[in-house]
Amino acid sequence: MKKRTRNILIIAGMILLIPVWMWTAWLITPKKKLVVAIVDKTEISRQGQEHVSLTWVLNQERYTKTSSKPYHVSQDYFGFFPQQGEQFRVKGLERFTPAQLDQLSNDCKAAYYTDTYGVFSNEWFSHKNVTERSGLVYGGMSKEDIALLQLMKDKHKTIITEFNTIGSPTAPEIRQQFEQMFGLKWTGWIGRYFESLDTTTNKELPQWLVGNYLKQHNNQWSFKNGGVAFVNDKDEIEILEAGTHLNEAVPHIITGIKGQTLYQLPSSIKYSFWFDVVQPDSSINQVIAQFRIDANDAGMKLLKARNIPAMFPAVTQHTGKDYKFYYFSADFCDNPVGMGSSYFRGISFFKFLFYDSSNPMERKSFFWNYYRPLMTTILDELYREQ
Repeated sequence: MKKRTRNILIIAGMILLIPVWMWTAWLITPKKKLVVAIVDKTEISRQGQEHVSLTWVLNQERYTKTSSKPYHVSQDYFGFFPQQGEQFRVKGLERFTPAQLDQLSNDCKAAYYTDTYGVFSNEWFSHKNVTERSGLVYGGMSKEDIALLQLMKDKHKTIITEFNTIGSPTAPEIRQQFEQMFGLKWTGWIGRYFESLDTTTNKELPQWLVGNYLKQHNNQWSFKNGGVAFVNDKDEIEILEAGTHLNEAVPHIITGIKGQTLYQLPSSIKYSFWFDVVQPDSSINQVIAQFRIDANDAGMKLLKARNIPAMFPAVTQHTGKDYKFYYFSADFCDNPVGMGSSYFRGISFFKFLFYDSSNPMERKSFFWNYYRPLMTTILDELYREQ
C-alpha cells in the first residue's frame, strides 16, 4: 500500500512538472527575427483582440521584431490604440511619408492587414448603443496602406490580408486599386451566423440589420432559430434560417487536398463569425478552401435570387516567385485566445482542454485547429526563405 501511494505521488509530481518543462522548452527555443508589419484599425481594447491570434503564433514560434525583442500584442501594430477612459491614439500608416513607407517595405518581410473596418462612435463612447450604427472615429484602408502593399508586392514580399480589408468603410477607389493589384473582387456581400434570430431573446442582433430587413420585407420578421444573415454594400439583407432554409445552420470551411497537406488543415471546420464573399481571378490566384452554406431548396432559391453562391472562397493565395499573397475571407485573426498559453512549447497537444466544439458559437477550436497550423506554416516558410 505504501509503495502504491508513493508511486501515485511520483506520477502526480511529474504531471505537475509538465507545465514547467513546457515553459522551459519554450524559453530555450532559439529566437528568430522576422519583421512583420501588422495593421489593425479595429482595436477597442488593450488585449489586441483583432490581431491577438497572429501575435500568439509569433510568440509561440519565438519570432521577434528585433534580434531579441518579442512582439507585444498591445504595442506592435499600426492603427487604433485605446488609452485610458475614452481617450485614444491613432498611429497608422497615414502619418508616413513616401520615403518612410519605402523604408518600412525594405525592413519588413511581410505585411499583415488583420482588420481595417475601424472604430465607430457607438463602440468607443460608452453612452452609445453598440447594436446601432454610428459615425466613424477611425478606419478604412487609406492611400498609404495601398502604397505600402504596392511596395511590398514590387519587392516580392509576403502580403496577408483578411476580412474586413476592403469592405466598408474603405472608399471605392481604394478598394478598386486593391482588387486590381491582387486579382480579387469583393461582391459587396458579407455575412455572419447567429445562434438565435429571435429578437426577443438575442439582444446582440444588430438593430440596423433587423430594421433594414423589416423595411425590405413588408415589416415581417418571423425568425426564431439560428441562421445566417447576408448584408451587401447597398444595405440589402437576406436571411437564411435553420430548418426553413438551411440543413445545417453554421457555415463550414471546406479545405481541399492541397490545404490539408501543405498546411495541416482539417477537411471541414465550422465558422460562426463574420465573413465576406469574394471572387478571385483564377488565372492569378488559387482557392485552397471554401465556405459552404448548407442550404436546402428554399435556401438555394433565396441565394440565387440575390446572386450569392452557396460555396465561395475562404482562403485564396498567390504563391508565385514574384510575390506571395493570401486573402482570408473572414475574421481569421479575431479569436478569443489569451497570450498566456503561447509561452508553453507543445501546448497544442493539450488544445482539447481549451474549447468545447459542441458549442456552435465558440471560436477557439477554429484558432487551434485551423488558424494556428495555417499561420505557423506560412511564417515557417517565410523565415526559411529569408
